Amino acid sequence: MGKIEKVSVALTPELASMVREAVDRGSYASTSEVIRDALRVWKQRAEHHDETIAEIRQLWQEGLESGPATDGKVVMARLKRRYANARSSKHA
Repeated sequence: MGKIEKVSVALTPELASMVREAVDRGSYASTSEVIRDALRVWKQRAEHHDETIAEIRQLWQEGLESGPATDGKVVMARLKRRYANARSSKHA
């Protein structure tokens, strides 16, 4: 595991009880193992959050660079006309 640094952590009674129960059930060998696992999960969640934010920023920028928006009603009307014309030309 490498170098270990001891850190004191204050937990609410509820959280302390949950940690002890996890050890008592045999899910973890020690309270330190529970806390290390919780910190690994927290780190993964934080990394995922950062990746998600970066992706949203990239998509936002792509949207800005794609040009001005067109009103949805205008686009739908245009599509309906196009498909109506395509259907009528097939049956003609």
